[in-house]
Amino acid sequence: MKAADTEVTQELVATGSLRVGVVEAPNAGVFFVSRDDASGVVRGVTVELGAQLARQLGVPVGYSVFPNSGACTEAVNAGSVDVAFMPVDALRREKVAFGPAYYLLESTYLVSGASGIVDLAGVDQAHVRVVGIANTTTIRAAARTLTHTTPTPIESVDAAVAAIRTGEADALALSRDSLQSFLADLPGARIVDGGFQQTGIAIAVPLDRPAALAYASAFLVEAKASGLVREIFDAAGLHDEPVAGAE
Repeated sequence: MKAADTEVTQELVATGSLRVGVVEAPNAGVFFVSRDDASGVVRGVTVELGAQLARQLGVPVGYSVFPNSGACTEAVNAGSVDVAFMPVDALRREKVAFGPAYYLLESTYLVSGASGIVDLAGVDQAHVRVVGIANTTTIRAAARTLTHTTPTPIESVDAAVAAIRTGEADALALSRDSLQSFLADLPGARIVDGGFQQTGIAIAVPLDRPAALAYASAFLVEAKASGLVREIFDAAGLHDEPVAGAE
């Protein structure tokens, strides 16, 4: 890939370093990052993708950690973050410019053992207490598709999982790959079959920065084609998660 020119540098790394937005959860995955208890260092797929992009640009990298993807979206929109990776939806397209996706996620529900729910239809009942992460594509899709109940927004994944654990909620809307990591800590909980949304997790930059978008997009296309994204998934233990097809 060609080196960054002056226009790319001005639009993507105007501060002299690459500021990457990442979203925290109790467990890292294809989208969420986790924080090392001892050092506070963040780890995850998006951390590694950001590091690789900064390395290609020849600049230092710094991470801004957010409790949910909505907060990360607002930071990209405001220009306080140079690049991020996040699920795509129509509302978010009004605030950030998206490049290609590196993963296709399915949103579904984790339900508590006490709820007795076994399928998607069981979630959509008036008495079912559904929670999701505030200002995210997943909770917006859940709200569109649920007809008998309304999801309650919660600020962070950690707090939403705690609501299931303590019995304050019956169902948690999130991506299937992320929900898998919580089953061991929630005895009796299960993930229902099927889903209510499929979307890509894509690279994103602030609006009206065409050179930054072109460079970031080319980076991700090459990272997928070269096997780099696959290597990052495998190093994170995500051997069964497929990389989205070459753009």
